[in-house]
Amino acid sequence: MTAVARRARVRPAETADAAAIVQLVRDLAVYERHPVSVVKLTAADVRRDAFGALPRFEVLLAEWDGEIEGFALFFHNYSTWEARPGLYLEDLFVREAARGHGLGRLLLIEIGALAEARGCGRIDLNVLDWNPTRAFYDRLGFKDLVDWRPYRMDRGAIAALAAARRS
Repeated sequence: MTAVARRARVRPAETADAAAIVQLVRDLAVYERHPVSVVKLTAADVRRDAFGALPRFEVLLAEWDGEIEGFALFFHNYSTWEARPGLYLEDLFVREAARGHGLGRLLLIEIGALAEARGCGRIDLNVLDWNPTRAFYDRLGFKDLVDWRPYRMDRGAIAALAAARRS
């Protein structure tokens, strides 16, 4: 994986990193102005869904001086228009104390290298409108899709929709 000045490194997460990944997700929730209680993810969930028989996502970890300070959590999607797989970057986060050392950029470089190696047609992500990293994404070549609106259905709405099948 990529290294800069021997202090920074990005590597794929391992099963033993499950608790650290959960803590990073909790730190991300705080950064995004949410209570930690919104995070339902557990180390067991990470072990099952990242390293189990049917992996649902992958994680890259950014280390600074040997300490885990950031992560990128992503999974494959598919574009019918591109007729190619893509990568959806669900979370990208670097702890405040480690920002400014290029860890976020290193994580995205690795995501880009993986996407290229896997024949992906694009990388997608969502960014909160107040997030100052939007300029960072712009510099790297991401485009703000102002004409596309994100939609989401939560578990309650999914259950209600599924119930329509039973009616």
